[in-house]
Amino acid sequence: MAASELYTKFARVWIPDPEEVWKSAELIKDYKPGDKVLLLHLEEGKDLEYRLDPKTKELPHLRNPDILVGENDLTALSYLHEPAVLHNLRVRFIDSKLIYTYCGIVLVAINPYEQLPIYGEDIINAYSGQNMGDMDPHIFAVAEEAYKQMARDERNQSIIVSGESGAGKTVSAKYAMRYFATVSGSASEANVEEKVLASNPIMESIGNAKTTRNDNSSRFGKYIEIGFDKRYRIIGANMRTYLLEKSRVVFQAEEERNYHIFYQLCASAKLPEFKMLRLGNANYFLYTKQGGSPVIEGVDDAKEMAHTRQACTLLGINESSQMGIFRILAGILHLGNVGFTSRDSDSCTIPPKHEPLIIFCDLMGVDYEEMCHWLCHRKLATATETYIKPISKLQATNARDALAKHIYAKLFNWIVDHVNQALHSAVKQHSFIGVLDIYGFETFEINSFEQFCINYANEKLQQQFNMHVFKLEQEEYMKEQIPWTLIDFYDNQPCINLIESKLGILDLLDEECKMPKGTDDTWAQKLYNTHLNKCTLFEKPRLSNKAFIIQHFADKVEYQCEGFLEKNKDTVFEEQIKVLKSSKFKMLPELFQDDDKAISPTSATSSGRVPLTRTPAKPIKGRPGQAAKEHKKTVGHQFRNSLHLLMETLNATTPHYVRCIKPNDFKFPFTFDEKRAVQQLRACGVLETIRISAAGFPSRWTYQEFFSRYRVLMKQKDVLSDRKQTCKNVLEKLIVDKDKYQFGKTKIFFRAGQVAYLEKLRADKLRAACIRIQKTIRGWLLRKKYLRMRKAAITVQRYVRGYQARCYAKFLRRTKAATIIQKYWRMYVVRRRYKIRRAATIVLQSYLRGYLARNRYRKILREHKAIIIQKWVRGWLAKTHYKRSMRAIIYLQCCFRRMMAKRELKKLKIEARSVERYKKLHIGMENKIMQLQRKVDEQNKDYKCLMEKLTNLEGIYNSETEKLRSDVERLQLSEEEAKIATGRVLSLQEEIAKLRKDLEETRSEKKSIEERADRYKQETEQLVSNLKEENTLLKQEKETLNHLIVEQAKEMTETMEKKLIEETKQLELDLNDERLRYQNLLNEFSRLEERYDDLKEEIMLMNVPKPGHKRTDSTHSSNESEYPFTSEIAETEDIPSRTEELSEKKVPLDMSLFLKLQKRVTELEQEKQVLQDELDHKEEQVLRSKAKEEERPQIRGAELEYESLKRQELESENKKLKNELNELRKALSEKSAPEVTAPGAPAYRVLMEQLTSVSEELDVRKEEVLILRSQLVSQKEAIQPKNTMTDSTILLEDVQKMKDKGEIAQAYIGLKETNRLLESQLQSQKRSHENEAEVLRGEIQSLKEENNRQQQLLAQNLQLPPEARIEASLQHEITRLTNENLYFEELYADDPKKYQSYRISLYKRMIDLMEQLEKQDKTVRKLKKQLKVFAKKIGELEVGQMENISPGQIIDEPIRPVNIPRKEKDFQGMLDYKKEDEQKLVKNLILELKPRGVAVNLIPGLPAYILFMCVRHADYLNDDQKVRSLLTSTINSIKKVLKKRGDDFETVSFWLSNTCRFLHCLKQYSGEEGFMKHNTSRQNEHCLTNFDLAEYRQVLSDLAIQIYQHLVRVLENILQPMIVSGMLEHETIQGVSGVKPTGLRKRTSSIADEGTYTLDSILRQLNSFHSVMCQHGMDPELIKQVVKQMFYIVGAITLNNLLLRKDMCSWSKGMQIRYNVSQLEEWLRDKNLMNSGAKETLEPLIQAAQLLQVKKKTDEDAEAICSMCNALTTAQIVKVLNLYTPVNEFEERVSVSFIRTIQMRLRDRKDSPQLLMDAKHIFPVTFPFNPSSLALETIQIPASLGLGFISRV
Repeated sequence: MAASELYTKFARVWIPDPEEVWKSAELIKDYKPGDKVLLLHLEEGKDLEYRLDPKTKELPHLRNPDILVGENDLTALSYLHEPAVLHNLRVRFIDSKLIYTYCGIVLVAINPYEQLPIYGEDIINAYSGQNMGDMDPHIFAVAEEAYKQMARDERNQSIIVSGESGAGKTVSAKYAMRYFATVSGSASEANVEEKVLASNPIMESIGNAKTTRNDNSSRFGKYIEIGFDKRYRIIGANMRTYLLEKSRVVFQAEEERNYHIFYQLCASAKLPEFKMLRLGNANYFLYTKQGGSPVIEGVDDAKEMAHTRQACTLLGINESSQMGIFRILAGILHLGNVGFTSRDSDSCTIPPKHEPLIIFCDLMGVDYEEMCHWLCHRKLATATETYIKPISKLQATNARDALAKHIYAKLFNWIVDHVNQALHSAVKQHSFIGVLDIYGFETFEINSFEQFCINYANEKLQQQFNMHVFKLEQEEYMKEQIPWTLIDFYDNQPCINLIESKLGILDLLDEECKMPKGTDDTWAQKLYNTHLNKCTLFEKPRLSNKAFIIQHFADKVEYQCEGFLEKNKDTVFEEQIKVLKSSKFKMLPELFQDDDKAISPTSATSSGRVPLTRTPAKPIKGRPGQAAKEHKKTVGHQFRNSLHLLMETLNATTPHYVRCIKPNDFKFPFTFDEKRAVQQLRACGVLETIRISAAGFPSRWTYQEFFSRYRVLMKQKDVLSDRKQTCKNVLEKLIVDKDKYQFGKTKIFFRAGQVAYLEKLRADKLRAACIRIQKTIRGWLLRKKYLRMRKAAITVQRYVRGYQARCYAKFLRRTKAATIIQKYWRMYVVRRRYKIRRAATIVLQSYLRGYLARNRYRKILREHKAIIIQKWVRGWLAKTHYKRSMRAIIYLQCCFRRMMAKRELKKLKIEARSVERYKKLHIGMENKIMQLQRKVDEQNKDYKCLMEKLTNLEGIYNSETEKLRSDVERLQLSEEEAKIATGRVLSLQEEIAKLRKDLEETRSEKKSIEERADRYKQETEQLVSNLKEENTLLKQEKETLNHLIVEQAKEMTETMEKKLIEETKQLELDLNDERLRYQNLLNEFSRLEERYDDLKEEIMLMNVPKPGHKRTDSTHSSNESEYPFTSEIAETEDIPSRTEELSEKKVPLDMSLFLKLQKRVTELEQEKQVLQDELDHKEEQVLRSKAKEEERPQIRGAELEYESLKRQELESENKKLKNELNELRKALSEKSAPEVTAPGAPAYRVLMEQLTSVSEELDVRKEEVLILRSQLVSQKEAIQPKNTMTDSTILLEDVQKMKDKGEIAQAYIGLKETNRLLESQLQSQKRSHENEAEVLRGEIQSLKEENNRQQQLLAQNLQLPPEARIEASLQHEITRLTNENLYFEELYADDPKKYQSYRISLYKRMIDLMEQLEKQDKTVRKLKKQLKVFAKKIGELEVGQMENISPGQIIDEPIRPVNIPRKEKDFQGMLDYKKEDEQKLVKNLILELKPRGVAVNLIPGLPAYILFMCVRHADYLNDDQKVRSLLTSTINSIKKVLKKRGDDFETVSFWLSNTCRFLHCLKQYSGEEGFMKHNTSRQNEHCLTNFDLAEYRQVLSDLAIQIYQHLVRVLENILQPMIVSGMLEHETIQGVSGVKPTGLRKRTSSIADEGTYTLDSILRQLNSFHSVMCQHGMDPELIKQVVKQMFYIVGAITLNNLLLRKDMCSWSKGMQIRYNVSQLEEWLRDKNLMNSGAKETLEPLIQAAQLLQVKKKTDEDAEAICSMCNALTTAQIVKVLNLYTPVNEFEERVSVSFIRTIQMRLRDRKDSPQLLMDAKHIFPVTFPFNPSSLALETIQIPASLGLGFISRV
């Protein structure tokens, strides 16, 4: 395809720009051949007509697709040209913050002017062992490649670091050396790598200075050779230096400084040891103040001085030598302050007693007068005589400066030599890696001799670089069998010839220096005459005759001739050097030992740089004339020779190139100046590399990668089984021009632009496919939408029509119903109206008829009543007339009588005025009344006849009578009152007056009281209302306060809980940190122990005697070599044979010493346990609602009773045995009955049976006595009073600690405490009652059970033989006494004093029992001896009697049947072995045991059980030596097995499982209550009785930790090669991710080839690990911890590689990772390990995968990312976003603004700045107690173990 066909509409191109160098534009119109103008649209929105060059007609450079922008390797770009390179570097540097980029074999490093976290040890570990193309570009990748090629190819390597001043050359070289020092380590313990790194601060202090471009600019070049041995470990180093800038010592430009060491000295002048130097501020000295910038921002010169001195000490420069260096440097400063005064124009003097010169002479140890003289004079030698001539002030100043530069150069050389001596190794160097830190191409406004030498060196290096690149290209083509065509590249050999050939510039310069009257002008004329118009690379400036121009490979440079000759000569006065050589200061003459070679007899000023080379170890011997010849060597000649030597060294090595770029001249961080970058890219050869690559076939693809990438361009019929043929067929169709590509053996080679064309075709095909898919999907969606709408419309119509029909039917039904309703309604209305009218008519009729009837009735009634009324009226009228007449008559009578009475009354009133009259009146009245009464009686009698007539007047008479009676009574009362009131009238009147006054006063008081009462009432009402208001307010306040108290209580509770949770978490973190620290110490201890063992073995191998001197047994020697732990056992035991074993010269590990060394570790563990206990107490206090009672120590009283009963039984048995023995004595003493004692006699048989049973019984009793004694001793030690504290006191103390919470909190806590106490009291009372009831019920139940048990035992005993009955009764009695003891213990539980007295009595009884047991033991031993004697006698008698008895007699004798009990001894779960079999036991059980057979065929943990059973038997025997020896041998043997077969996972897993089981057994059977909770009664009987093995448990725990860490390292080594390939590179979901074009450094393909690891490989390996651990019986909790550690390793390594690989940060890769993680989670679910914490360790990886897949555009997306990625650090999030790279053009990049938004949101997050996860981190392991349910007595030892020498006990 023609290149012009790519210039279509919307194609993007690069056009030149004066400011931005290159600017991007887009074609508006297709380009057609012949067009002179391109219509372009710029990015800023403008349109431009770009005119093509009419001569060349070159089209502008095409821009690469966006998918290729930001590539790690510039050669991966399809279009290789300057704008593409510049843009790619800018995008990586500015947008992605990536400072490293590959350009073929060159690493381009851009100085960020900012500290980046990409040089830590974790990054070094991540790059270690990786291929260069597999990771993102880094200086560590180049260093790793050099290190790997050195080891693989057995060839020396070189890393060439070049660049401008300030580009970062020194830092890059420093990091490369740090990488070598970290990865390789040193071959000895001398820390050579630290010395190599320590040379950097020394060389920087004496060779670096501040310039306008760089604060730490190297003013010399250096080449450091780092030497390695055969195992590729650092053994030493050597340094060569080039072209030191001496002129900086005496002169600095503006804003520049002298060398750092001078300012460090001035900053440290106040130190006591520096007072003799008489230094001061840097502004005081001429040599340090000229630049006007003595301080560098952010640099402390005093601290740097301390670092320099520390580095000198590390490199072996002692204090005296350091002070000598500082004296010379201080002398140089004081020399610069020496001033001169002119006598005349040709002479000068120094002021007398000039202080700077005096100080200089004192420091240098030279004569003041002599130095003063030769500073102002010079010696001239002619052929005949020598004379002294004064010099002018200017000449003296120049001579002073030349001397200062010369001294500094010699001191620099001396320091370099001593550094090399310190880095020199006595071991032979096998190979080396050289690091060249040399100046880059320089061009300034004024260029002199220094720039000429620098550019000359860069010409040589560029030539070597071009040749190497060309060679690599040629090798690649030949390797792939591509036809080789000569590539035209720039060859700078003519420029090199111009400089260094015969009659070249340097040759003419040296010749001119030899001329007596040679000057710069004459040298310039010679240059013009020799090279002008003859060499195209040499030019003469138009306006100058003292300059010349050279066309270098990078640019044209104009050099000023002035000063070339003087700098090339570089001389100093000989007399001044002689004065210094005569110094009393010993160090100074050492500097000038070979100075004769550098001194010229002619005098001249000097400046510039001089080359420094290594001082040869032996001086070269030559002729006398040779010295004179060497005497005249110039600087140029020396530099040329050094450069030739350097090029020879580089040509003999494999070079690696690092090109450092300075992004801007202002040291702004991450600021990119395109102009400056292009200048440096042109100068450093990067563009030349691009040009050479572009001239050939820069793009290279493997056939598999090409097929995977461009599979979309193939048809199904094109795909063949042969990938190579498939690719050929497709390419022939796609690219017509066969010159655009070539087929190699394994790769396809494309010319520049062809990959872009293929990408365009691929993108077009994908775009067309996308359009077709979109069309189809859109059509399908619209079709589905139409069908859905049609179906919906039909459905709607159906429902509407149905609805309408239903509505019409409803209408018809309603119409019919309405008609019927109307009919019936109308009928109802008419009928109702008819009924109403009819009813109304009937009512009216009835009422009318009734009315008429009533009227007629009334009329009749009225007539009847009228007649009656008339009758009565007429009678009434007659009666009325009669009554009126009678009333008038009576009235008249009454009036007359009244008149008469009035008259009588007057008379009575007159008479009534006197009392007597009253009396008389009363008497008269009485008489009168009596008379009247008589008259009435008479009248009654008289008028009886007239009664009937006067009936009408009877009522009136009666009334008058009553009136009179009332008057009489009234008169009587008035009379009485008159009698009473007569005497009191006056007093009453007075009282009435007083009462009236009082009444008036009372009324007034009443008014005032009422007024006051009203006021009081009002006030009271007001007060009551106020009180009511206050009461309501108080109630409200009370409610609010209660609410506040409740809220505060809740808050306090929540805060306390939060604090407790936080404190718990913190304590857990602290505990984990402490545990991790402790386990790291154990790891370090084990490493040192292994190192110690290795050294011991090496010493043993070195001390092995030569063969033939002494012959030893082969088996013995082999045993000693295989089992060296026997000496360790002997070392721990202080036995006499120890002195005999010292000749073995072994220093074994003493376990007792090891225990002592671990005391500190034990104390730390105890402190951690105390912290954990405090945490547990605090949690219990929060959750506990009541205080617990004091826990009393439980004493094994039942066992004491059991033992006392045993003792009594033993005593009774002993008495019984004595009696039997006495009977035997009597029987034997009787000689009169030989037939009774005959062997066949029944009595004799009974006697023998009794003897046998007695002997067996004695053996059993002996064992019981031993067991009882050991138990009594242990219980005597165990019974100690313990003081316990109740939890309530702790709670109160905690409450007291909370005083600062406030009064409300205290009141609230007090209230809670009161409630708790009351509640606890109530509950305690309730419990006591319940307990009493329960006790009574228990007693009843126990009595019932006891009764039943007694009956059963009685029944059983009756069935047993007599001897067995004794044993059963004994057992029953033991059980009974045990229950009684338990009963007493419960009985005294509430009374501690009684219980304590009971314990004391038990203790006394125990002491008595011990004494009695000792006596019984003696008695038993005596009885046993006597039994043996009697047994012998009986045996002799039996032999004698058998001779005299015939067999028939024996058979015919009747035999009485006797029941002989046979007592079988139970297996006690112990194993016994002999002391001498211990080595054999360890050998068979540990050293030669194969885990696979044990794990599959036998029970898990069998070796641990066997070892514990052996330990238990040693404990039973109370043999401490045996216990110690066995445990020490076990531990050392396990360590030896792990050392020997430590790479086998099964072995490590097996012994980790067995070590943990052994540890659990020691805990389970230790006798401690905390470990005995889950034991059975039988297991409790197997507890250890004599020894406390807590310290050995700690040792075993440490051993288990070491084995666990070893196991983690083993599985890490197995998993690590699988992780990156399986988790990242392999495509688990095929076709999701595509392969992008790669550059020269090919990455590992993501296509699964044969031999590569996949996710299935990882899962199979995990299954293997899990099955092995399960087979070995490893604790489930420990398996969870191992799985968690495995998953952490997988997640950490995967995430670290993801963070260091730009090609892995894509959307499709995120999907792959999430799928892989889901498979791992599925594996966890299948194994029931989801609660192991393993899934949480993958959380950072999961979040990183989610981060690759989420949307990354808006602020909402940023917020979601910040909340989602809480397990990732800020650095990791930003790194992933920066690395995110689209695989296809349809994906979008992450914008810089979005990344800035993320950084702003995460700026407050406090997390680690570390980028990578620590893949070597090991979680602290714990071993939770896991008791075994397996009974020891049931364990059977298989014969396959070869342990037949062990006996069961």
